Amino acid sequence: MFRLASRSDIEPLIAMMREFYALDGIAFDEPAAREALRTLLGDAALGRVWIAEDAGAAVGYVVLTLGFSLEFKGRDAFIDEIYFREGHRGRGLGRQAMELMVDACRSLGVRALHLEVGRENETALEFYRRHGFADHNRGLMTRWITP
Repeated sequence: MFRLASRSDIEPLIAMMREFYALDGIAFDEPAAREALRTLLGDAALGRVWIAEDAGAAVGYVVLTLGFSLEFKGRDAFIDEIYFREGHRGRGLGRQAMELMVDACRSLGVRALHLEVGRENETALEFYRRHGFADHNRGLMTRWITP
């Protein structure tokens, strides 16, 4: 059901990103999203994108980005985005995506896998805990760096 995405998948990925961002209340800047996807899909050192398909149609995606951490003693990764279209949730795709991410991390020499989830999203929190994620009682803080 999952396959690695390539630059030829930008249009279906953009469509799903638009849906995901609307669902999560995130501002969607299509030109910036398109450029970010082009960059990520063009450089495997940055990470990977997988598309979930059902009968040849894109029904979701998961993005793994790569980094490095002294705290975690080496290469780490971040599940940057994970999204499944409405009719395909609750059918095991999330579990498959988590297994895929762990396997990909092992093959890439990743020592720690991180993700971000809203503290009010109890369903997602419980799902991620069942898949081995732990809350370190730290908040993710962000500062945009602009040219």
